Amino acid sequence: MSKASKVILSLAGLLAAVAFAPEASAVPSFARQTGMACSACHQQHFPVLSKFGQSFKAGGYTMMGAQAKVEGEHLTLPDTLNASMLLKARYQKENGTDTAGTFSGETNNGGQWQFPDEFSLFFGGRIAENVGFLFEGNTNATALLAGFKMPFVFDAGSSKLMAIPYMTDALGASYGFEQASTGAVRGVRWAEHRGDISAQQYIGTDGAATGVAFVAMNDMGYINFSRWSPNFTAAAGTAAIQLKSKYLRVAATPTVGDWPMHIGVQSWSGSNLVDGAGTLGLGGTYGFYDTKATAVDFQAQGQAGGKDLSLYATWAKAPVVAVVVDGTQGNLFNAAAKEIKAFTLGADYSVVPSTLHIGAAYRNAKNGAATNDGDNSVTLTAVYDLAMNVAFHLNHSKRSGSAYNAGGATSLTTLMLEAAW
Repeated sequence: MSKASKVILSLAGLLAAVAFAPEASAVPSFARQTGMACSACHQQHFPVLSKFGQSFKAGGYTMMGAQAKVEGEHLTLPDTLNASMLLKARYQKENGTDTAGTFSGETNNGGQWQFPDEFSLFFGGRIAENVGFLFEGNTNATALLAGFKMPFVFDAGSSKLMAIPYMTDALGASYGFEQASTGAVRGVRWAEHRGDISAQQYIGTDGAATGVAFVAMNDMGYINFSRWSPNFTAAAGTAAIQLKSKYLRVAATPTVGDWPMHIGVQSWSGSNLVDGAGTLGLGGTYGFYDTKATAVDFQAQGQAGGKDLSLYATWAKAPVVAVVVDGTQGNLFNAAAKEIKAFTLGADYSVVPSTLHIGAAYRNAKNGAATNDGDNSVTLTAVYDLAMNVAFHLNHSKRSGSAYNAGGATSLTTLMLEAAW
């Protein structure tokens, strides 16, 4: 029996052992402020947003519940600075072959324990009646600051207008404002293997970003236009330089029958001076890079057989941009020989409501290599909620296509503990 099979069987035994564990309410930052359980804002399982969770986010994190406020003239603050922590601890195993001299566990090929994969500190909530914030700190990095945004929200009849300054070390320009769980923004995706279940994540639209998002929103959808820079001050030690890149998100959010929908397009454009010595993995290259990509995505949340079901579809591409002497260094999202593109389909079904969720995804992609660029995958997922804020995840991806003709790992298995408190 292979090691990957043993991991899968071990998880199955674990799920059986905890099948009758009691459910508990989560208490991260926003749950403390609103006095509501995590299930109020999350569909099926964390971090997928429900319709109410999307509404809370669109309000700039300002909605209050039972928590007391400190109030005065032009002042309305929660009486507590609401904090929470998020832990992701993973075991990953691939079926590739290590080079000579590599110790077992140095790479995923030997099976690697990643404790932690992520250990984040969050503060967030209300600053004023129409101003909120979200702070994320990486407790496992030299620079504590990993992300920050401050939504300013203004009512305009039945619509909302927002201005949201933001910065992130890894979540990209879409971090400013996003409602879907398709992988349009890295941090709110429906399954762990992001490149296998999301075309946007496959082409690499995440990364360092600093900018300002301008958002108009009503019940029918929203538009997010951002001016941004692919730099992150805290990590690179430099300013954002100039916000010359552009990001546009247009999304329709109708409800068809009992199914809330999200149908959207994303466009990244422009060019910007990039500090390659920061977190971009550019080998210290400092210069102008185009930021060009396009994506289309679809999400539907409803019920089948009386149980929650979510459906996802994404498509994205990043074109090749020629390197110009004393000019652009190419496309920040594509350093390959040809266009990178991907298409994904996915579904997530709650077998046991609020407890056990299973899913599957298919990816058809071209990785941009000059030859042998076919890169497809099938992914199976399972999430078991031991409590509303403690979950075990299992993802298994089997990859195929001409990209693997010369060898390389064709499967990835991830077992993950995720907890927020």
